[in-house]
Amino acid sequence: MQFGMMDGSGIGYGMMFMGLIFWILVIIGLVLLIKYLWESGGARKEQESALEILKKKYARGEISKEEFEEKRKDLL
Repeated sequence: MQFGMMDGSGIGYGMMFMGLIFWILVIIGLVLLIKYLWESGGARKEQESALEILKKKYARGEISKEEFEEKRKDLL
């Protein structure tokens, strides 16, 4: 009694197809990992807002309180 392809060729093609899918997923995963590491590693840093820069200058003593208040009002 034979049920379909009993010579095993159907199983061979199925395994070959699954292997191909596996390697495609591995390559996609590696590309996404490299992209994530590249972007989080400093290739694309967010810029500080002007108010944050102003606060840092005031904290370091580079500008007086009056200058800080005046420039903060301009920014807001």
